[in-house]
Amino acid sequence: MILHLSDLHFGTEKSACMAAIRLFCLEHEIEAVVVSGDLTQRARYTQFYDCKQFLDSLKLPYLVVPGNHDIPLYHLWNRVFSPFTRYQLFFGNMETTLETDHFFIVGVNSIRRRYHTKGHISLEQIQQIDQSLQHAPPNKIKLIVAHQPFYTPPNAEHGVKDCPILGRMALEVWSKSGLNGLLHGHLHHTAVYDLNALYHLNVSHSVLEIHAGTATSYRLHGGLPNSFNVIHSNCAIAHYYFDNALGDFVLHKRNAD
Repeated sequence: MILHLSDLHFGTEKSACMAAIRLFCLEHEIEAVVVSGDLTQRARYTQFYDCKQFLDSLKLPYLVVPGNHDIPLYHLWNRVFSPFTRYQLFFGNMETTLETDHFFIVGVNSIRRRYHTKGHISLEQIQQIDQSLQHAPPNKIKLIVAHQPFYTPPNAEHGVKDCPILGRMALEVWSKSGLNGLLHGHLHHTAVYDLNALYHLNVSHSVLEIHAGTATSYRLHGGLPNSFNVIHSNCAIAHYYFDNALGDFVLHKRNAD
């Protein structure tokens, strides 16, 4: 199984949630941890350092991608000329691949300084990632990790302004190369959609759009609790929500039925 965290927003982190995630990793057979962006609140050195210490403490392989909060907001010089310097100092390459027993996972950097919230996928990224998917082992679940979602429902508060430019084009290409799912954050709520059905991709398998809430931050949206996702080896998705009274993440009842 894969543990899908997002929107950690270090600088606003909750120690109780961090402790509960560490315990969850000890008690479950997790192949890897994936974090779909917004590791920090304001892209500060100390926030990146604290985030890396936390992820290292899980003692599991992990893959991370940057979010729009992971480039400077107020330091305009750094934002224009070296937006990812601090991220790369602690986490290196912004687009890495992680392979486990059951999963083939590709990280995508959708963050652009000109599109702070919306994000962007380039033609070069589309081609490079398509090559990676084509060469992935055919028996493994193929997942892509990007911060911004590729789909939001029509009545959503955020809407298409939070979907990356060229995201739909990327999806059309990647789905033909066996993509099974995309992992996102950004909106701070959990959701799962089948993009093959929604966008009529004309492939023979589901392409799941998997949104995660904020796992550790007190920056909660819409009164939702802290949460994370688990992706099982059969591609089933489970949502876990933080119970303040128990001090632990609890499987959502809908997934337990």
